[in-house]
Amino acid sequence: MARLIILDRDGVINFDSPGFIKSPAEWRAIPGSLDAIADLKRAGWLVAVCSNQSGVGRGLFTPEALEAIHDKLRHALADRGAALDGLTCCPHRPDEGCPCRKPLPGMLLDMMRHLGVGPEQTVVIGDSLRDLQAGRAAGCRSILVRTGNGRDTEAAARATGTNEVFDDLRAVVDALLDPTP
Repeated sequence: MARLIILDRDGVINFDSPGFIKSPAEWRAIPGSLDAIADLKRAGWLVAVCSNQSGVGRGLFTPEALEAIHDKLRHALADRGAALDGLTCCPHRPDEGCPCRKPLPGMLLDMMRHLGVGPEQTVVIGDSLRDLQAGRAAGCRSILVRTGNGRDTEAAARATGTNEVFDDLRAVVDALLDPTP
């Protein structure tokens, strides 16, 4: 049985933007996502976020702005009686070759090590092909959501072996917490 859920942020928990989420004012939760995380926590799961945030490396927003966005996420979860067990980001641009930047698995492997959970006990949930590729490279079960970039990614994800596709994070969590058909 899985014990850890690793979520991508933009497009899974909050609405994404082609121009990046650059400030707390731009961060808006996808309906049901925060309650889904709270339900996972109440059911005893560890929940972490691993997110590419190259907007920092591109100079579009500062590390302090990124932290303020994450504070908004943390407060929204606290209002629901929940907290993340881990949150990490890769601030590097795609051309920098950072091993923690998805689709490479470094960030996920570091999070699993930090939380003491192996890949066989971990589920990665994302809205892009690189999220799924990182999850598979780390040896984890990988699930696509259709929010964010997910609808545009679905055909490519299925072509590369992803069979678990859900409309949103709420639907994934409902299936994980009540796996009966």
